Amino acid sequence: MKKDVVVLTGAGQIGMAIARRMGYGRRIFVADWKMENAEAIVKTMVEAGFDAVPIKVDISDKQSVLHLIDVVRKEGEISMLINAAGVSPSQASIEQIFKVDLYGTALLLEEFGKVIKQGGTAVTISSQSGHRMPALTPEEDILLAVTPADDLLNLEILEPQKIKDTLHAYQMAKRCNVKRVMAESVKWGKIGARVNSISPGIIMTPLALDEINGPRGDFYKNMFAKSPAGRPGTADEVANLAELLLSEKGAFITGADFLIDGGATASFFYGELQP
Repeated sequence: MKKDVVVLTGAGQIGMAIARRMGYGRRIFVADWKMENAEAIVKTMVEAGFDAVPIKVDISDKQSVLHLIDVVRKEGEISMLINAAGVSPSQASIEQIFKVDLYGTALLLEEFGKVIKQGGTAVTISSQSGHRMPALTPEEDILLAVTPADDLLNLEILEPQKIKDTLHAYQMAKRCNVKRVMAESVKWGKIGARVNSISPGIIMTPLALDEINGPRGDFYKNMFAKSPAGRPGTADEVANLAELLLSEKGAFITGADFLIDGGATASFFYGELQP
């Protein structure tokens, strides 16, 4: 008998924490561009009693995403997408950030919106960074929201000479994630499906450790020290929010973004973190 399927893209701590909350009784496909990452998460989940399988996918490659969907649909109906894939400003170039975080997320939302089960749900992991970037024009927001995924990287506002550095690229990508979720939720709603985004602050994961130990380490340490919470968050705290959004308890929530950063963004605008 076929089970409902959960697809997790991005085999990391946040994605696994969410999948553990939502994956019981379902078959979980753990997709990552590094098969060893997917296999490591699957091992942990299988040993905890979950039905999980690894699969290799590059979310910045359309054929790879379509192959993922084909494989998954042979196993059952896709009831849930958890997109936690991404690269950080200290890990990647401007081009890589745009290909993975911006285009890759848009591609997933676009393609999974065509195949998600009626009543299905999705979350994509964005970032607090998108909330700290100055506002774009309404016209620019619309372009980020509705331009077909295959044309996104050709937008004038994303031309390399207009991007200051990898942090700026990351902020643009995350702003795009939020706008795409809003626009896609309108399409998903036609089949009763829902999609939302979560914008975490500093969550203690290997990716966060790369940042903390990288060239911006002092910036990040200062950020969580001067935030109202006074500490970084955990993957399970993000999963608490995702569980609400993905479950029937969140049935009236779609097209929204949820900031979960211990108040760091509030402090950036109104507290000790003001630039």
